[in-house]
Amino acid sequence: MFALIKTWKALQARGIMGINRRNADYVLKYNKRSLYPIVDDKIITKARALAAGIQVPEQYGIIATEKGIGRFDEIIDGRTDFVIKPAQGAGGDGILVVADRFEGGRFRTVSGRIISRAYLDYQLSNTLTGLYSLGGHRDRALIEYRVRPDPVFLPISHEGVPDIRIIVLLGYPVMAMLRLPTRQSQGKANLHQGAIGVGVDLASGVTLRGSWMNSKISRHPDTAQPVDGVQLPHWDRFMELAARSFDLCGLGYIGVDLVLDETRGPLMLELNARPGLNIQLANDRGLTHRTQAVEDHVATLAGSGVSETPPERVRFSQHLFRQAPAA
Repeated sequence: MFALIKTWKALQARGIMGINRRNADYVLKYNKRSLYPIVDDKIITKARALAAGIQVPEQYGIIATEKGIGRFDEIIDGRTDFVIKPAQGAGGDGILVVADRFEGGRFRTVSGRIISRAYLDYQLSNTLTGLYSLGGHRDRALIEYRVRPDPVFLPISHEGVPDIRIIVLLGYPVMAMLRLPTRQSQGKANLHQGAIGVGVDLASGVTLRGSWMNSKISRHPDTAQPVDGVQLPHWDRFMELAARSFDLCGLGYIGVDLVLDETRGPLMLELNARPGLNIQLANDRGLTHRTQAVEDHVATLAGSGVSETPPERVRFSQHLFRQAPAA
């Protein structure tokens, strides 16, 4: 028992945030339940983002009923690659990424698997029944543009699309990580499926060391290339998009997921009202010290009757949370 208490005190001293604290002090405090549909439904999120002038992957169409599955060919309109995802899915479940299309009604997924049109229809039907949705409720299927990753990720990613998760409190970015697909994750950038989480310095956009399967790493397990020291292009743009997401949804504590397309640049994928805590492992830093610093800053501004714009919030975070690479 003494050892456990000692360990917990050590974690507190480093500012490590536990799930109970996240829920009580941040999710419940800053996220109004009435606003959850804005982030839990990807179709609503996408519409709000476009209205705010934030770029997102192009939406080809929506299937809401079993009868609507018959419109699939019309929706993809001859395109050979696309993504199918549940509107209210979580954790990457139910997402199907198609990279090519062949004669005879067959498709190739990004991992190289050949699937039939019947399988694709089955996937759409499962999505509609709510198999992948939050709470198992009936859902809609979203068909959209397949992101093509920027070449900067080729040496440090296995198939799939790397993404960037930025935790934002009251419009201030507080921590970021790059999530890299692996063979273990089957090309998906989800940590619980075996992707790598790599810390990112908020000030510069340079990657730090990473975490994979709860172990610290410095090289990608599939490519053997270093994951640290990589300069992410357009970093200030990513930071501004994250800061603006607070104004877009009104939720005070969110995870903002973004991608870098080779031709379209930074795109916002989705928002998360209950972002996980593994980002602390990726950065080897705790969230609590940073979130408390933001809360103190916001309280000081409120006392003066001042509010900051997204660029000003980004500058504050980049100045205060600058993180040097590990030796």
